[in-house]
Amino acid sequence: MTKQYYLKGVFRGTAESAYGLETAINKIRVEEPLYLFSEGLDGDQSADLRHHGGLERALHQYPFEHYAYWQQKYGVNNEWQTAGMGENISSIGMTEEIVCIGDRYQWGAAIIEVSQPRSPCFKLNKRWGIKNFSVAMQDISRCGWLYRVIQPGRVSVNEPLQLIEQVPNTMTLREVCDIFFGDPLNIEGLKKLKMQNKLSQSWMSKVTQRLETNEVENWHTRLLGPKK
Repeated sequence: MTKQYYLKGVFRGTAESAYGLETAINKIRVEEPLYLFSEGLDGDQSADLRHHGGLERALHQYPFEHYAYWQQKYGVNNEWQTAGMGENISSIGMTEEIVCIGDRYQWGAAIIEVSQPRSPCFKLNKRWGIKNFSVAMQDISRCGWLYRVIQPGRVSVNEPLQLIEQVPNTMTLREVCDIFFGDPLNIEGLKKLKMQNKLSQSWMSKVTQRLETNEVENWHTRLLGPKK
């Protein structure tokens, strides 16, 4: 039987000045059907097109279950609820432990494909008012993930994600993160990532560079923001 997962919510947002920066991290719940284009949901924006959005980062999904973990870790002063990570899709039953690179899902009339884990950035620190939150997220691989759109079409929160294809010898997102973030110069691990031909070009280029140079790209600006 085809695996299918019903959604907790679908969200989109526009670029604005918030938390001391330009961001589209604040997403609004969408109940009505809307069109999913190659570069994302109709009406959804990104404030930084260099690091967010684009054909291989068209959609961001974040597991609903993770919010309970963050609330337990950081307390109840924050409203730990869906769309708080800037996600477009909130789900139950889909986590980094079971979702794999290259997994294809039918969503309404659209088809989407997992391209990479989400790379946590300093904007999460600003959004939640928690120092090094992005580092904590990266350290435990609860990052969420991104999709490329294989077939644009109309989608809805009321339509489930149905797993329709999984590539042979794929890796779970947790396995990918544990190497890419947790053991970034493990040669055997990097060679394994190199074989994941559905991994986004952005991540693959970093894998290739590490294998060639035995050096890890600088994560400081991404995780903590520009140096003042």
